[in-house]
Amino acid sequence: MFDSKKPTVLLLGRWQPWHDGHLALFERALEKTGQVIIQVRDVKNSSGGEDQDDNPFSFDEISENIKKKLSLSGYKNNEDYVIQFVPNITNITYGRSVGYKIEQESFESNIESISATKIRKKLRDEGKIK
Repeated sequence: MFDSKKPTVLLLGRWQPWHDGHLALFERALEKTGQVIIQVRDVKNSSGGEDQDDNPFSFDEISENIKKKLSLSGYKNNEDYVIQFVPNITNITYGRSVGYKIEQESFESNIESISATKIRKKLRDEGKIK
């Protein structure tokens, strides 16, 4: 069972769509604390910030995609992770160090090269999204 008092890693993103690079990020996050909150920004058909205007998927579509992909990898919703709806957050600020670490992860080139932009283009070419 997901424990709200336990140290937790927060992943915030558009996830348009969730892909293997996101899975690698999730797995690395999970190794840190044993549980992850995946926050999904509400950006369908709006701008997610500079150069982030292609957002065809809704919160519900993204959430189902994440659950399906994580389940296929053996992860359990409400145990290993929870998914939260959040508004279109474009800036994160904090005052002083109060126990948070903000970390950017780096991966091998085969993971770094995965592109949701290319995935969306392929889905459009196949007629799966508009």
